[in-house]
Amino acid sequence: MNPGLKLATWNVNSLNVRLPQVLAWLEAERPDVLALQETKLEDSRFPAAFAELGYACAFSGQKTYNGVALVSRLPLEDVQIGIPDFGDPQRRVLAATVGSVRVVCLYVPNGQAVGSEKYAYKLEWMAAARDWLRAELESHPRLAVVGDFNVAPEDRDVHSPKRWAGQILVSESEREAFRALLDLGLRDAFRLHEQPERVFSWWPYGRLGFPRNWGLRIDHILVSEGLAGSCRGCAVDAGPRGHERPSDHAPVVATFG
Repeated sequence: MNPGLKLATWNVNSLNVRLPQVLAWLEAERPDVLALQETKLEDSRFPAAFAELGYACAFSGQKTYNGVALVSRLPLEDVQIGIPDFGDPQRRVLAATVGSVRVVCLYVPNGQAVGSEKYAYKLEWMAAARDWLRAELESHPRLAVVGDFNVAPEDRDVHSPKRWAGQILVSESEREAFRALLDLGLRDAFRLHEQPERVFSWWPYGRLGFPRNWGLRIDHILVSEGLAGSCRGCAVDAGPRGHERPSDHAPVVATFG
């Protein structure tokens, strides 16, 4: 592991709209690797601004929906797009090796509503991701799986468990699928450290969701045992959520050394 490695993930909900905010955040926070979700850009329109600032970039995008990217101060090697052997036209998965660490960026499907076709697709997708990540762990003992998982793992990750009970993002089947990822040997970096109560990474745009802190913690950094011991901290940076025209998500940052 490179000393002082700083790894971040952020669902930017349109890189075209949020590019100035992302560039300002990069300059201020200087992560070594930033994983992006919901870039909503075709590959031909991925901003040159990152490369102009000296970042290596890998991306897999599509118009209007989805899209993932990795922006790194270090070279990105052995880039993988999509889940192998899982036929899915949606651009939701990107992996690359950064130094001695394998970084996997995921944008897990939302699922729309419990019991819907999109909900079934989400669970199928998560099962396929788990099978692939098992193999990734065997090949890469220093593995970080980061992104928007669209699952709040526990009631303490939900502003009002009673209000959200049984709904999408918190249903038991989704939480079981998330725990199945942890059962591979991954650890939730955020929970490796003592944390304040009511820390969330996503807040709805309406009904004063952010000022009231009516949020969910659905953006995660999961790390293998080979990385967990060197994780010095993990936190949500809620600052960008307060910007004008923000993403509805905030960055999550973990440091290793």
